[in-house]
Parts: sequence; structure tokens; C-alpha cells
Amino acid sequence: MRVHKSITEERIESVVRDCMFGLDNIGICLSCGEEQEGCEPDAQEYECYSCGENQVYGVEEIMLCGYYH
Repeated sequence: MRVHKSITEERIESVVRDCMFGLDNIGICLSCGEEQEGCEPDAQEYECYSCGENQVYGVEEIMLCGYYH
């Protein structure tokens, strides 16, 4: 699976921490790297509002599956 270069382990850990201690539900598009609100932690293949690809995953899902650089 191709993952955008901006999706790093440090970025994922930071967003997961923000979601755990806040009210955010963030997903990240693996194709373009844009963040998207309103995604469940285990979201897979949601449509990206920026690029239109079905590559938005919840940050916890990205972390568990290792979809980062």
C-alpha cells in the first residue's frame, strides 16, 4: 500500500494522543496526507474530502496496521 510521505510515526502518535485526550475523531488520507474530522478510530477506506480517493483511515487503525513511514 502506498502511503503519503507526510504520514510518519511521530505524526500518528501525536494525532492519536490528541484524539485520546480530546474530543477529536481524526482520520488521515493515505493518498494525499490530509487530515479529516469525523472518522471512527477503526475507519477504513473512507472518501477523502480533499483528493476524492477512498484512502482515509482512522489514526488508531493506521497505527495498529503500521501504515506510516
